[in-house]
Amino acid sequence: MIIKSSRCFLSLIIKIFVIQHLVALCVSQDFDFFYFVQQWPGSYCDTKKSCCYPTTGKPAADFGIHGLWPNYNDGSYPSNCDPDSPFDPSTILNLTSELQSNWPTLACPSGNGTKFWSHEWEKHGTCSESVLDQQGYFEAALSLKKQVDLLTILQNAGIKADGGFYSLDSIRNAIKEAIGYTPGIECNLDQSGNSQLYQIYICVDTTGTNLIECPILPNGRCSSSSVEFPYFGDTTTTTTTTTAKRDVLLSAV
Repeated sequence: MIIKSSRCFLSLIIKIFVIQHLVALCVSQDFDFFYFVQQWPGSYCDTKKSCCYPTTGKPAADFGIHGLWPNYNDGSYPSNCDPDSPFDPSTILNLTSELQSNWPTLACPSGNGTKFWSHEWEKHGTCSESVLDQQGYFEAALSLKKQVDLLTILQNAGIKADGGFYSLDSIRNAIKEAIGYTPGIECNLDQSGNSQLYQIYICVDTTGTNLIECPILPNGRCSSSSVEFPYFGDTTTTTTTTTAKRDVLLSAV
């Protein structure tokens, strides 16, 4: 009788463990798609808050990765899903150089990117770790960056980071024509209060691999149908561009 009771108790413990494991697995898989988000450094820096270049040097004049974010179809999202899975830089040592080039930090004070990547993994990456472990998460984002070369796409459509103003429709259509899917566009305000192109959202399936049509587009906070695409270059050119931008604005008054 004692042996039978022990077996029943052991069986119950095993069942509870399996159920808990399955519940945890379901929770970790509980998202519908990813937002793959890239940001334009010129717009990040051209605000009242400004920016700080990384300790590794000024980033290239190219869109940089902001993150790969699990999302729900209703627009909400999970976050900080696994406090027992902290960021471990040793797992991505082979990716560090590529991350510094394609996923640079612009936050102040200056850093080498580790704090930025840690935040993105712990807030967003842990919510998809049943599909992508830490290295897989960062590899997926880097692969998507190569797949969606926003700067080249826009330049080929005659949309250049020259401080000029372009219609949101032209930006959206250029990207959709190139990748086959409608992007989300987010704006912020420059130091003069002009709406400028800030972030581009592309939707990706739950494998982190395939582009899809967005179930829901984010609120872009673009205050007008025409937005600035600020220059991100040396001081001399920036001054020239700023003057040209001022002349364009004055001529429109």
